[in-house]
Amino acid sequence: MRKGVGTDRRRSPERILEVLREIDADVIALQECDRRFGGKAAVISAHLLSEHSPWKAVSFGIRAASMGWHGNGLLVRKDAPVMDCEAIHLPTLEPRGAVMADVRVDGAPIRVVGMHLDLSGLWRRRQAHAILSHVESCVTKRPTIMMGDLNDWSAGSGCLRDFAHHFSFAATGPSFHARRPVGRLDKIMVSHDLRIVDCGVHHSAAARKASDHLPVWALIDGSPA
Repeated sequence: MRKGVGTDRRRSPERILEVLREIDADVIALQECDRRFGGKAAVISAHLLSEHSPWKAVSFGIRAASMGWHGNGLLVRKDAPVMDCEAIHLPTLEPRGAVMADVRVDGAPIRVVGMHLDLSGLWRRRQAHAILSHVESCVTKRPTIMMGDLNDWSAGSGCLRDFAHHFSFAATGPSFHARRPVGRLDKIMVSHDLRIVDCGVHHSAAARKASDHLPVWALIDGSPA
């Protein structure tokens, strides 16, 4: 969400929420959701989220004013129980991280990972390995959905190939740049015990102004693909 700054160079957290309400997802992964400097406060304030949305932010308890970890945040429905959550520390030259939460959606437990990977292909692969290793090391196994900006333009190499050994990709389409999308940088991936029913890129007028990336979405069923 580029810290709430749209393609018109205006910062508008209200517009971000407008786009999210258009999509109306049960679980949302956000990138660049905190301010860059100072206390790294959440761009969408707790009051704005509480009063004008059906979601709550998963609290990772790292920075009091932030929504997430290194700009990665997760939103879930207010009535969805969050059973566990943690930040995933990634190998990096610049601040990067990922977040993970176990959530009940319509009574079913799922694991959700949000990420924003490096611009460097070498570091992306190291970060993908760290995320996959972290998920694999979890004692409790759950159906898992991964979402985020992978910053990879390649079709089947690098970190995309690494993730593809363990996860299926939703064929959402190009989402960057919002004004003329050609890059498939934003990905949704599911473990093999989940099935992608439908997916796409959200192309509303508000979405084209809200950020430099268009949102990607997927409808996911608990039955294996």
